[in-house]
This record gives sequence, C-alpha cells and structure tokens, in this order.
Amino acid sequence: MCYNGIMERIVEKLQLVIKSLFGMEVTPEVVVAPVDTGADYATNVALKLAKVAHKNPLQIAEEIKEELIKSDSEMTVEVAAPGFLNLRLGDSYFIEKVRQLAEDDLAKIVKQDYRGQVFVTEFSDPNPFKVLHVGHLYTSAVGDSIARMMSLAGAGVKRVNFGGDVGLHVAKTIYALLTELAAASSIREVKERSEDWLTLVPEEEMGRFLRELTVERIAQCYVVGTRAYEDDEQAKAKIVALNKEIYRIAESGEQEGVVQRVYWRGRELSYAYFDEFYARIGVKFDRYYPESKVAQRGLKEVREHTGVVYKKSDGAVVFQGEKIGLHTRVFINAQGIPTYEAKDVGLIFTKWDDYRFDRSIVITGNEIIDYMKVVLASVKEYAPELVERTRHLTHGMVKLPGSVKMSSRRGNFLKAVDVLEMVKELVNNEVIALAAIKYAFLKYKMGGDIVFDPAESVSTTGNSGVYLLYATVRAKKILSKVAVKQEVDRLEVEEKELCKKLTQWAEVLNGAIKEVAPYKVCAFLYELAQEFSRFYEKVKVAGSEREGERGLIVKAYVTVMEQGLETILGIQVPEEM
Repeated sequence: MCYNGIMERIVEKLQLVIKSLFGMEVTPEVVVAPVDTGADYATNVALKLAKVAHKNPLQIAEEIKEELIKSDSEMTVEVAAPGFLNLRLGDSYFIEKVRQLAEDDLAKIVKQDYRGQVFVTEFSDPNPFKVLHVGHLYTSAVGDSIARMMSLAGAGVKRVNFGGDVGLHVAKTIYALLTELAAASSIREVKERSEDWLTLVPEEEMGRFLRELTVERIAQCYVVGTRAYEDDEQAKAKIVALNKEIYRIAESGEQEGVVQRVYWRGRELSYAYFDEFYARIGVKFDRYYPESKVAQRGLKEVREHTGVVYKKSDGAVVFQGEKIGLHTRVFINAQGIPTYEAKDVGLIFTKWDDYRFDRSIVITGNEIIDYMKVVLASVKEYAPELVERTRHLTHGMVKLPGSVKMSSRRGNFLKAVDVLEMVKELVNNEVIALAAIKYAFLKYKMGGDIVFDPAESVSTTGNSGVYLLYATVRAKKILSKVAVKQEVDRLEVEEKELCKKLTQWAEVLNGAIKEVAPYKVCAFLYELAQEFSRFYEKVKVAGSEREGERGLIVKAYVTVMEQGLETILGIQVPEEM
C-alpha cells in the first residue's frame, strides 16, 4: 500500500465534489498556499471550470466550498477573488502523515509504477587507456541516483557501463607506448635495421616495461599518440594499421606478442583502476560492456540492413539521416572496421539480449545529442520497439570557476580523483568531501553546463551538501536526547509549519521519479532543512513540556533527510560532523 500525500487526498476530494456538482471529471491543481493567505493549500479549479460551466468563478467556488465543508468537518475553506479556494486542514491530517513518515518505510511512500519492469541504466562510460575525468564523476553520481529512484519505484535495475577498449584512442596510446619501448638502448640499433624489431625485445625488458606501466603513464601516452596522429603522416599511417590489428587482437583474445601483451596489460590496469574509483565513490555496476564485445553484433545488424536502412558510400557503409532532418554518419569505415555508431548499435542489441529491458536509460554528455539521434533513428527503421524503450539523457560540461574548455586529447582535463582530493583537503574527511561533490552535481537540473566551486560545495551555510549533513546530524543529536511520543493530539503553529513541509515528501519524491529528476529531491531537502532550522530557533525540544510530541516530528524529519540523502542521492550521513 502506498500512502497518498495530503495534496493528492485534497485532489481526490475535489474530484468527487466537482463530479457531483457539475458532472465533470477534472484533475484540479492543488498547491501550497501563499503565507499571507493563512491557508495550507489553494486551488484555482473554479477559474478553470468557469470556462466550461459558463458560470461566475466565485459562484462555482462557493458551491465547491459548501460541499467540501460537508464532506470534511476538519477542513476550513475560504473563497478569494477572482475564484480561488484557500483550504486550511485540521491537525489530524498532518499528525497522521508525520507518524507514517517516522516509520521509515519508503515502500509506503513511493508509488510502485515500475514494479516487475527491467530498467537498464547506462552511465559513466569511461574508456580504457584513458584517465577518468570530472565528467565521469558527475555522470556516476547522477546515474547512480537515477538508478536508485527507479529501483524504489519497483524496477529491477541493472547498472551498466560502456567503454572503448578498441578504437583509435587505443591505437594512439599503444603507438606511443611502443615508441617508448623502442627507445630502450638494447634494441635501438636493431630497430633501425629491422622491420620486425618488436620480436627482438628482450623478455627481461618487456617484463619490466609491463610491470612499471601505470594508468597515469597510459594517459600521458594517449596525449603523445594523439599529437603524433595529427602532426605526422607516417605516424598516422602506423596508428591506422595498429587500430585494425588491435581489433583483431581484442576479438581473438590473442595473448602472445609485444602488441598483444601491451594491449592486455593496459586493459587490465584500466579496469582495475575503474573498479577502485567506483568503490571509492560508492557506485556499483552489474556489467562493463567493452566496445570489442559489442562490435561484432553491431556489424551484423548494420550489414544485414545495408541496402535498405544503411547505404554503401565510397567503400564505407553510412546512414543517410538527411531524409529525416538529421545528418549522414559512417557506421562501417572503408577498412571494414565498425565505427562508434556501429558499436552503439551493437550495444543496444546486446543489452536487449542480456536483459530484455522494459526501459533503457542512457546518460551522456550533450556533445553527442545529434550523434545519438542518428544512431537511434537508424535502429528505429528495423527495431522500433528497442528505440521506443530507450531514453537518452544528456548533461553539459563540468567546469571550475573561470576554467577553459578541457580536453583529454590536449591533456588539460580535470581528473576525477583530483576533484576528490581537492575537496577532501578543504574538509579533511573523505565521506564529507564525497557528499559535498555529489550534492553539488545533483542539485542542478540535467542539461546545461555546471560550474563546480569546491569552496562553495563545502560551505556550512547555503545550498550545499555539507549544510544538509550538518542539519541532519544536529537533528539526530536532538533526537538522541528525547523520548519520542507516538500520540500527538494537536500541533502548535511552529510545529505545523514543519509538519506541512514534511508531508510534501511523498509528492516530491514520486514526482522526481516520474520526471527522472534527482535535482527535485535536492531542492526539497534544502527547503526542508531551512524549515527545520526555523522550527529549532523558535521552539525547545529536549526538556520542553512537548518533548515527546516534538520528538516525533524531529524523528520524521531525520527519517526524510536520511531517505533523501542516503537512499536517493547516495550520500552517506556521518554520525559526527
């Protein structure tokens, strides 16, 4: 059973009254009333009904008022020009809801709209042979929160992660690594005379090279290899050939050989690095999808539909998106290698094969909006049901105040681990630092760029994760000193204001889940913390005559804050601050 929120109950009462009076089925909008009205909630339904009932809105409002009062003796209703209904509820409404909230049973708060459905949430998507940047940290926080919300609504959620273990970025990196290896003194002269110099690398040197390899060194080599690819035609040709060879190695699983050993060691280091980072930020994945594992499926789908959906063009295979207002993109290049587009096709079908998902949520940066439109449009022509089940959510760039555009190609990007360490230095606590970062990302609506200010993120005042932690920990300390009373017969003014805010939690949370919007949870928690601060400034809890009654309200407040922070946003609340 899911407890209806107070506003939902008012809507239901209004629907019954309107059906009885006017024979109409409408869904009235009910909002929290402005403070100066002295009411709890308000609705403009009489104004909307006037247009179809052809009556004066004030007259309609008066008729509705009379029926509402008859149906609920604890409700006070006032009519205000030009036709608003201001509703004030009895204390029992709020006491009941606060008691339910204090039970800490989210299953009775969240509507199970997705029960029995399978949701695949794909996010973070780091590429092996590259270092995780701040964008990966952002999408990990957002993707994890979205997955948590869908799970609460009854979905069986699978968190997956897609990354490029093959492709030009890998070839560029390995080219630079091989160049470093070739610079070793023992093979320098041989290299000049032999095309097959790689087979002559002494095993001792090879073993030492692989043992000393690090993720940071791999990332540096990507930058070096990219420059070589862009500035040196001979290097570019070698990288293109190496790219094809790496596809063969990844597909075959071949282990023997210098290129093979460098490739597999780089992959091994990359995935170990990913696992360590995700464990540090408290995010888990059910599966990594390397591009090499979906490429063949993508090739199969594209080739099977070439001639109808895809077209051959100068030795390549493309999708001509202009016919539907998009643009043309290559899915298989002239060398017969699948591009990112074909791999994404393969990913869609592989996820379907693995999970038979009801919904697939894909979270990426804004820069591939048009790219994904083309990929999905092509698949829609032969597997429309998969595209209909897929939702692409995008976000902007994460920047520091005044920072320039960052790029891993240029090597000037902000590493994810550097962001963690930067904030940790400000608070000297890993848990609080991570809370500050996650909240700073999650409080924004997805779509635009985000300016991440480390100092602002750890502020103990204002809309920050640290402020919310303080507000929660302080309330928990108060709660530890009081005997909570389950029965409350009335509410004083200050108590009712906090209760009124608390009882909005069900509507806010269910709305955030429906709209896939973690930022709405953040906004509510901040407003709730502010309301609690006002409450605490005006009334005494521990040691007061109403200690038990107020203790129940504080318990409900702590419960909601912990549900929002820990269960929804993935932010751990410490015992001490």
